[in-house]
Amino acid sequence: MPLLTTVRPSDSPAKRLAKKALLLTFKILLGGFALSILLVFIFKFVPPLFTPLMTARSLSAKFAGKESEIYYEWTPYEKISPEAAIAVVASEDQNFPNHSGFDWESIKQAFKANKVRKRTRGASTITQQVAKNMFLWNSRSYLRKGLESYFTVLLEVIWGKERILEVYLNIAEMGDRTFGVEAASRRFFGRSAAKITRRQAATLAAVLPNPRRFSAKNPSGYIQRRTDFITRQIRLLGGPAYLKSL
Repeated sequence: MPLLTTVRPSDSPAKRLAKKALLLTFKILLGGFALSILLVFIFKFVPPLFTPLMTARSLSAKFAGKESEIYYEWTPYEKISPEAAIAVVASEDQNFPNHSGFDWESIKQAFKANKVRKRTRGASTITQQVAKNMFLWNSRSYLRKGLESYFTVLLEVIWGKERILEVYLNIAEMGDRTFGVEAASRRFFGRSAAKITRRQAATLAAVLPNPRRFSAKNPSGYIQRRTDFITRQIRLLGGPAYLKSL
């Protein structure tokens, strides 16, 4: 007597299409994951030629009929004055040597402050800023913030603190179409990043919240007060020696 077999009906066209879409999505996500790790690994050793923000600033100026040249000159960490490194840490992320990419205490304080303030307060670490400026676009969205967090973890794991700070000092926007401490030092102070003083380094750090509005070359009263504050913070942190453990 022949064995009975169960014949399963073939998937409907809609089901097959859904499976293909799911498989394609998985492949795209896997490819994106692999590419992101590869890029982070490459830029651990290779200086970036440009960043998405540099491109955006150049195109924006060109479309507005203005000068679109980008001022950017990569300089190795050891050829940048230690005063520049401690200045940006004192201004932007004083817990930089100690956190793992996210300063949870600052995030908590900013969350509380933003409940009562009209102007929101940020809590991004230097690592988060590098993640955004190196690999992502300059806008506010949950998707971008999620990707920023992902790249922040990768940078901390693959790059380490000194490389993160080196890249930040080179790609941070410090003036109109001016990126990095070397280009900013030469444009605004007429000297290399290796020779800037503590006061000059603090002035560059002082404009970081809005480098297109504020000027390090012609600092307003507000920027001068911020510069004074940053120099005091540098002294309280112990100067460049604070970063010796990186």
